[in-house]
Amino acid sequence: MKKKLTAQATLALALAASGAAHAQSKLTIFGVLDASITSTTNRAQDLSPRGGSVALSRTELANSRSASSRLGFSGQEDLGGGMAAAFWLEAPVTNDDGATSIATFSRRSTLSLLGPFGELRVGRDYVPVFVNDVLVDPFSFNGAGAALTFIANTGSRLDRASRASNSIGYFLPPNLGGFYGQAMYALHEGTKQTQWTTPPAPNSTRTGRHIGARIGYAQGPLDIGIAIGRSTTGDDYAAGTTDEVQLASLGLSYDFNFAKFYAGVNRSKASRDYAKTPVSPLPDATLNSAVVGVTVPVGVGVIRATYSRAVYDDHLPDNRPDPQASKFALGYMHHLSKRTALYATVARLRNKNGAALTIGGPAFMRSASLVPTTSTGYDIGIRHAF
Repeated sequence: MKKKLTAQATLALALAASGAAHAQSKLTIFGVLDASITSTTNRAQDLSPRGGSVALSRTELANSRSASSRLGFSGQEDLGGGMAAAFWLEAPVTNDDGATSIATFSRRSTLSLLGPFGELRVGRDYVPVFVNDVLVDPFSFNGAGAALTFIANTGSRLDRASRASNSIGYFLPPNLGGFYGQAMYALHEGTKQTQWTTPPAPNSTRTGRHIGARIGYAQGPLDIGIAIGRSTTGDDYAAGTTDEVQLASLGLSYDFNFAKFYAGVNRSKASRDYAKTPVSPLPDATLNSAVVGVTVPVGVGVIRATYSRAVYDDHLPDNRPDPQASKFALGYMHHLSKRTALYATVARLRNKNGAALTIGGPAFMRSASLVPTTSTGYDIGIRHAF
């Protein structure tokens, strides 16, 4: 249960010092604890004459396989005239080993000003494209069931962050007849330099800059949204290069009451811009991904299922087939109460043409003759929100 305390009670010393009256202020403490038994098996086929395959397996007590474990604090103060100030601090928690707690608020740390104009939000927050994608994945990118949309973007030139630090965001007001929208600009906070020198200026990089926007329509059973973004992932002032990832996303859901259907497509493109184009520039890399899913309520529980697919294109001058992966996931969540649920998920992922995506666990065993093929896994756990 969310605990709401008056700001006078929790911040008595600060209020006494300021002499301000905050009768409409409140503080909310919230969180999620998620624990599961998780098992994965990742298999690579042996193409040498001896044949067969090599499988690596792991079973562990994990966290955040149905919802990300977290501890958060939020608050809002009524400023009058339809205006309000608000804050949100949210920290990741690894409840399986206790190693991560509120040492950082890396999940979200924002300060907002709200009014009839909408919301102005500053700090660390989700980027618009990630918000658009996660809403059309019935597993919300968590655990064995997570769609490939986000997984396939991780750990390569196409790597994209779900959040941006040092951001300035704007959200449209909620009274626009179902239309919604947001925009974000994240500062790189690097030092600008007019001419290359030796040694270079400290922190002379634009890495971390992000520009994104999302717009959509949600009315009745329909919710459809589109989002775009551009992240600066690396640059070299001396070489005159800048690496960027461009993102585009379209997602929709429709609730038929007996079942809710989801669908989404995403395109990511990594490119390098040169101040002076070399003889052999680094080729672009693209990733196209898609997901379709459904949730079906059954008594106090819900069945979840997804099929997702990801295809890479490295734009190399040869005829090699594009690496690709596909994944099917099936799960069931049983609600013991409004705050507590049991869940189980099984999933199978298949790689082709050199792709090496996994559900989790150990990385594939790889060599000249070992080629990643399948990844299978399951989660059995409990989730509690407060």
